[in-house]
Order: sequence, then C-alpha cells, then structure tokens
Amino acid sequence: MSPYLNQIKPWVTVICISFNHEAYVEEALQSVVSQRYPNVELIVIDNGSTDRTPERIDAFAARHPGIQFIRNSVNVGLNRAFNQGLKLAGGRYVIDLAADDVLLPGRIARQVELFERLAGPYAVVFTNAQYIDERGQFIGLHYPVDDQGRTCVKVPSGDVFRNVLESYYICTPTMMIRRDVLNELGGYDEALVFEDFDFWVRSARLYHYAYLDEVLTCKRRLPDSLSAQIARADNPLLQSTLAVCYKALDRCHTPDERRALARRTRRFVRKAFYAEQFDLALRFGQLLSQLETPDLLTRFILGLSRLHLPVNGLYRTYLKWRGTSYALSPVTKLV
Repeated sequence: MSPYLNQIKPWVTVICISFNHEAYVEEALQSVVSQRYPNVELIVIDNGSTDRTPERIDAFAARHPGIQFIRNSVNVGLNRAFNQGLKLAGGRYVIDLAADDVLLPGRIARQVELFERLAGPYAVVFTNAQYIDERGQFIGLHYPVDDQGRTCVKVPSGDVFRNVLESYYICTPTMMIRRDVLNELGGYDEALVFEDFDFWVRSARLYHYAYLDEVLTCKRRLPDSLSAQIARADNPLLQSTLAVCYKALDRCHTPDERRALARRTRRFVRKAFYAEQFDLALRFGQLLSQLETPDLLTRFILGLSRLHLPVNGLYRTYLKWRGTSYALSPVTKLV
C-alpha cells in the first residue's frame, strides 16, 4: 500500500494494559501488530506485574520498535493506567485492550470503515465477541448468532442511554471509541475501580453507539477476572457501582430511564446483600427509594441486611455450582 493511501486512513491507538498476564500478553500484542490496517499505534502499560509479564513485553517490543511501553512500578489501578496511555494517544479512534484478550483479523479495518461512514454524534462502534477460556478454547458468544453468523437478538444501537442503565449488554473490549470524546470526558474516572459502566453512562447521554454485527474480538474469561470478584465480601466493585448509579440518576431525563436505573439498582441491593456489604445494600436501597417505591422482595432483603446475616459463603458456593453446571453453555444471555 502506498504511503499516500496510509496517510488518508485515520490512525487508531490501541492501549493495552497488563497485570500478571505473562501467559497471554504476547498473543494479545501479536493480534494488534498482525492487523491488516496500516495506521495503528500500540501503547502498552504494565500495571505493576509481579510475574514475567514485563519481560515478555520487553522482548516483544524489541521485535517491534514502534511500540510504546510504560512500566509502572506498582499497580495504579486500571483507570489511571488507561489515562496514562490516553495522554500519549495520537489516534482518531482508541481501543482499550486487556492483555488477555485478542483482536481478530480485520477488526480495526472493519470498525474504522463503519465509523467513517457514520453521520451524527456517534462516539462508539462495538461488535459481537466470542468468549475463550484460559487455554484459548471457545466457550460461547456474547450474542447468539444464526447459521450465517448474524446476531439473532436485537442489539440496541443509536441512543443507548436507557439500555446501558438497564444491563451490561455491550461486551466492553469490542468497543472502538473516538479519542476526542474520551478527552472531552476527562478519560476514565480514576476514583473508580472499573471503567465500562461509568464510561457508558457519561458518554451515552451525549453521544450515540453503533453496533457492527460481526465477531471481531476474543474475550478471555478467567476465574480471577475483575467481573468474577463481585461476589466476594471484600470486593470494591459495589462501591464504585453505587457512585456511577448516582451519576446516572443525575442524567436521567425520562420515566423510562428512571425505571431502567431502578431495575439495575434492585439487582445491586441483592448483590450487596449477598456480598455481606450490608451498609452498601441499604445505600442502594436509599437510591432506589428516589426512583420508585421498593417492591416487597427488595424491602425484605433490605430488612435482612440490617440483621447482618452470614450469607456470602453460601452464595459463592451456589455461584460455583451454577458456573460448573453451565460451563459448556454458550454465553448468550444479555445480562
């Protein structure tokens, strides 16, 4: 491809964040440099790994000198690490890639192609994804597909603010994001321990999202992943979720949006109760009371929260059993 053609294609920055990913990081980085798209900037941030991840990145970067590598001596948190990369990013579009996930061939080109065709206030292009286990074996799809590989459920697109309040229907690593939108929002909120729900709430109120109906990312599901920690009694995810729910409350404009937020809040009353974060369950209950009159079941759980019952061990045993029971089932439910 001629240098002139390269210049007219917008640059894309991939920010890859690693933490103890020595078994996976080379595959993740190779999936970026193997993309057929000509203008890709790769920024890698190791977030205080205690295994051999930094050495693996160093060796890979030696073979690919264009990679920018930042090595944090301690784990500064996912959101702060991403913002380190964002400050260096020069691409029109940005991909936030965990070092255990994989971009499939053609992903960047296909998402840029759609982005460049879109008219209107679009900030994100997202896609379907396949889930893989720690060995790289296929275990399911984010959205179910038909015989032609097309999604056979309705995936919200356009104005998705109400949808992101209601459920985690977007597979986070599939997103390509406009860099100017990220900069306008001040990057990720470093006071939180996760990025996606907060970014969705803040960006979807102002901008639209576009769904590209292809499987273009492998998302790895690991037993110790951040999302798997929400059932633990000491997890910080629930506190961050409550903070984002209050941000969402301030941005709700319609009764439908308030109802969607209420449905999410009811679920997190239960999650906080099962995690034995009883004070937090009551605070979710206070938020819910601003949205609707809590139903009988929620009032019952809030009442049990005041008793500080030891339920976490039983709940985690149940989740382990359920996970084993459904281990071979495709991941097709929009949660």
